[in-house]
Amino acid sequence: MLHYHKYSHPTSDTWLTFIHGAGGSSSIWYKQLQFFRKHYNILLIDLRGHGKSKKSFYKKLKSYDFKIVRHDVIEVLDHLEIQQTHMVGISLGTIIIRDIAEHHGERVKSMVMGGAVMQLNLRGQFLMRLGNLLKSLIPYMILYKIFAWVIIPQKNHKTSRNIFVNEARKLDQKEFKKWFALVAEINPLLALFRIKDIGIPSLYLMGEEDYMFLPAIEKLTAHQKHATLEIIPNSGHVVNIDQATIFNQSVLRFIA
Repeated sequence: MLHYHKYSHPTSDTWLTFIHGAGGSSSIWYKQLQFFRKHYNILLIDLRGHGKSKKSFYKKLKSYDFKIVRHDVIEVLDHLEIQQTHMVGISLGTIIIRDIAEHHGERVKSMVMGGAVMQLNLRGQFLMRLGNLLKSLIPYMILYKIFAWVIIPQKNHKTSRNIFVNEARKLDQKEFKKWFALVAEINPLLALFRIKDIGIPSLYLMGEEDYMFLPAIEKLTAHQKHATLEIIPNSGHVVNIDQATIFNQSVLRFIA
């Protein structure tokens, strides 16, 4: 089972489950944990190979797919007997949440999609193809740093960029390659998610400076009636760190 942290609330029966992005871990929610513990039950999960989810079994697998990833999360929910939960994700975590909702919609009460990834622009697609070619030739941290600078480029994004780079150091080359190969093949899945309204209330929280992913989310939320978009000023891709106070208050209002 994946490693997780559970924080129980003395009176609330509402659960929030947080899913981090590629190369991160549950520790990237440190600006949300103390805030939301006052209101709800909290579940933080480390995805395979990330944070404290280090298993020798994972190393034996040559590749991952989204079926495996969503099963990992559902396994934790089943173990803790959580029948339904609000789900909060950042970056790749939003794709995982959306995939869980597609196959286990009855378990997802709502979705909060921070720095959501629902389409790769031309620059993103070029970088993914280039990275896929180079992932076996150069150290993974060089690739990760390049992606971090492209996706989170500005000076005021330095804190969130450094956090994700430092978290990525805890991966290893083989684990990075498996996750990179998974992300490189997501275009058909994202195409489905863009055209299909899942019918679950969804809040998209996007930084106004998230130039790579914001335009696609603006188009998506314009025609999906269950989706709401909030654009957070002075923020890049990692909105839960760049503007944590605004992020937290927006999520609290949405869930309430």
